Amino acid sequence: MDIASTHAVVLDVLQRASSQNPEILKPAEAKLKEWETQPGFYSILFNIISNHSLDVNVRWIAVLYMKNGWTSIGERTLRKEKQSIRQGLLCNFSEPISQIAVQRAVLVSKIARIDCPKEWPELFPTLLQAVESPDSLIQHRSLLTLHHVVKSIASKRLAGDRRLFQEFTSNIYTFILNLWNNFTEAFVRDIMQNASSEVITTNLEKALLTLRILRKLTVFGFYKPHENQNCMSFMKVIFEKAKTVLQCRKQIKGKGVYLLEQCEKFIIHLTKVLLSVLDTHPFSFIDFIQPSLEFTFYFLFTDEGINFLYERFVIQCFNLIKNILLCVEYRAAKIPEMTKHAETLRAHQVKQTFFQPQTVSDMCRKLVMHYFILTQDELDMWDTDPEAFSNDECGDSWKYSLRPSMDTVFVTIFHEYKDILIPVVLELIAETHVLVSPEDMQGILKKDAVYNAVGLCAFDLYDEVDFDQWFMNTLLQELKIKDNNYRVIRRRVSALIGRWTGIKLSSELRPTLYECIIDLLGPEEDMAVRLTAASTLRFAIDDFEFNCDQFKDYMFSAFNLLFNLLREAVECETKMQVLNVMTLLLERMGNIIQPQSESLVQYLPHLWQESEDHNMLRCAIVATLVQLVKAMGGVKSELNPFLLPIIQLGTDTTQNAIVYLLEDSLDLWLTVLEYSTSMTNELMQLFNNMLSLLDYSTENLRQCLVICLVHLLLAPELVMRTHGSQIIQVCDGLMADLKNEGIVMLMRLVETFIRAAPVLGTETVMPILPRIFQKIYVGEDYPMVMTMYLCILSRVLLSSHDIFTRVLNNLAQAHNETDEATLSKVIDVWLDKMRNVSQLDQRKLLGLALTNLLTTQSKPVLERFRLIMLHILESLNDITKSEDNGTMIDSLVLSEGQSPSHFDEDGDGYYETDHDQRKKQLVLSDPVHTVVLKDYLQSQMYQLRNQVGLQQYQQLLQSVDADTVSQLKDYITF
Repeated sequence: MDIASTHAVVLDVLQRASSQNPEILKPAEAKLKEWETQPGFYSILFNIISNHSLDVNVRWIAVLYMKNGWTSIGERTLRKEKQSIRQGLLCNFSEPISQIAVQRAVLVSKIARIDCPKEWPELFPTLLQAVESPDSLIQHRSLLTLHHVVKSIASKRLAGDRRLFQEFTSNIYTFILNLWNNFTEAFVRDIMQNASSEVITTNLEKALLTLRILRKLTVFGFYKPHENQNCMSFMKVIFEKAKTVLQCRKQIKGKGVYLLEQCEKFIIHLTKVLLSVLDTHPFSFIDFIQPSLEFTFYFLFTDEGINFLYERFVIQCFNLIKNILLCVEYRAAKIPEMTKHAETLRAHQVKQTFFQPQTVSDMCRKLVMHYFILTQDELDMWDTDPEAFSNDECGDSWKYSLRPSMDTVFVTIFHEYKDILIPVVLELIAETHVLVSPEDMQGILKKDAVYNAVGLCAFDLYDEVDFDQWFMNTLLQELKIKDNNYRVIRRRVSALIGRWTGIKLSSELRPTLYECIIDLLGPEEDMAVRLTAASTLRFAIDDFEFNCDQFKDYMFSAFNLLFNLLREAVECETKMQVLNVMTLLLERMGNIIQPQSESLVQYLPHLWQESEDHNMLRCAIVATLVQLVKAMGGVKSELNPFLLPIIQLGTDTTQNAIVYLLEDSLDLWLTVLEYSTSMTNELMQLFNNMLSLLDYSTENLRQCLVICLVHLLLAPELVMRTHGSQIIQVCDGLMADLKNEGIVMLMRLVETFIRAAPVLGTETVMPILPRIFQKIYVGEDYPMVMTMYLCILSRVLLSSHDIFTRVLNNLAQAHNETDEATLSKVIDVWLDKMRNVSQLDQRKLLGLALTNLLTTQSKPVLERFRLIMLHILESLNDITKSEDNGTMIDSLVLSEGQSPSHFDEDGDGYYETDHDQRKKQLVLSDPVHTVVLKDYLQSQMYQLRNQVGLQQYQQLLQSVDADTVSQLKDYITF
């Protein structure tokens, strides 16, 4: 079909694409996708977008397709259409539908980011001309477009792009600043004259758009904003404008929600300008430290200013104070005169001038006794939805949530001026020290606020508060008061104890702490209190000084109460938090808690089904399963039908869930393998996911390779025959793209193939051996990587002379030389690099392989007899130790009764899992730990003499220097 000639067909498909019926929608979307690369398609879309008489939904679909598809299509299909579409976009700024106008503006910005200024020089002149249009709609839409274009171009970070943007800023800044002033004065005047909402809104929207443009120009358009007079003028008037608009906000509350929202956005954007300049140009902001602090102090900490506040503005003001205090460029040296940067010292002095002791004390008291007090709205939320209240208390971020923002600013101020504020907080503690009557709600809320402050600054109060005494004499008594109003204090005391547990709580008081937590977790307790108690328990058991034996008597009760809380919780976030505590409990208590885990085992499949749309909860479930398997010391048969499908889902690269579940699912997979006694069909089938995982991401490569290794040791021959060649093929492909650490991990896996089944393993890894031998032949590689290559070469030589010879022959053919010449180069690199091998087991392995070479009747070996014997001697010296009775023994050979764990690089002497037992067997069969090197050398020397005859044998010995021969006589007889 010639799409360029049929506007009606595209229009029809767009109409179908706006349908709510999937049977109509899907084919239409597929057809649009098919057309994306066809010439003429975007021209038709643009014509449809520009036709205001068409259905809004159709035009909406068209503009979305055009916006989303434009940059992905590329220059090839768009070159012919771009110019006409760009011209069309600049000819019409009268789009009546605001949502379509926004998308159209974004489309212009996407094109401008690529084409401007070289291919689209007329863009900015046309936009600026339209901005001056007497037509209000044209002016608004052109400002909207200019805003998105400036936003897009300002985000470019290459030096040339930034320079162009700075030039553009210098040309346009004054013009935009004047526009902003005019629009701002107009909407303020409209409010004062009690104009209609429509009139006020029009000027306010334009003022907000120009403000957004000014913010991008100010932050990204100047190398040093303080050197531009207009820029500094704009910054100076922000405080005055903000105060004016805050007053206006109080007057327009009855003029509609939208107008109020726009007004609040305008105020917030003024504070965003301050925060952005502070963050990006701290030295340019120095002149505004004092007015910013005075501005925020007035509105946050004076009775008059508080009347103008609303939540988002409060957050911005707190963040402004916090960022000024934490700004690195404003931190003077401990001795101010030694500060290197004069501007830093000036900023520090400005801060010190403002933060006088009385000011800091007033701010601290206001924060605690006003902002920390729970509001009626929060208490109502606690009553109606305690889980949401508890989760909301945590907040998403101090940047956007009220409570976290006030908490962080308090901590920042306290830490900065703790010498001033410690007495203030101690005074607040003293003021609220006595027990409050359950009927005195104000007293309860004040105590809650003070306890919150003490929790937040616990580290700084370490030397000032006797927490043990406070805990026993006051806090315990308050926890015993079960009145409903007192839930506020019980919850806060629980949180306070959690904060102080890892800071200053005697170990003798731990049992009392556990009793308190168990009491607060009880089913009759308030839900928010129980959730806080769960967090307190997490702090208690995650502490460095946590004693498992001390907790044993409380373990079962705590686990059961947490389990009940988990089942009662409704919100996924709540379930996840409780589950995380249970997971930590399983991890810390290990198999001691096994009898109690049965209930959780039965419940988790149900919770998994419930959490289908909540990936983070599913992550928590998988993490819990890891600890459950460890606690139970294996995988129960009834868990298999549940566990393996979870691993299958979380490690399947074709499933969306992998983004969330992969890391935890790999942990679970590894744990299941480690605790499995034998290979099953299900585990073999699960391994089919691994091949694509190895190519999926290097981020999890280490874990994937460990799983391959553990899977291999579970059934070496079976795995090699079914998946071995595929694994080696993937490893071979990965080698070219990995850094040294990744290659070492790969080589450990390859080496394990040979260790687990020497003959079959060597055959299985043969496809990757040419690459490894080539690396040795070249001889240029990171020492640890070269060591692994030489270890693999040595094991191949010890396992199969035939495969060693075949690989060497292939290498010789690749370099167009004889086998002897190739072997000579390999041995030369081997002997040269062996000095870099530091681990004794690897040195012995290479020594064993060199010893093996002695009887291969190879000319390159006999020519290097002296050097080979010298390196074998060095290996012998390294691994031989003298017993008390003077006997010389091979320190790496297992003696009677000696545990293989002594030689296990990952082991700690205690074999907890079935995989640990398999690693033990690997050590027991390794020639490094079973063959005595001096005995093997003695045998090889006898065989060599028989091969070459006594005369040549003597000549070989004479080629070795006398000192080496003398030392060798300590080990063997010639």
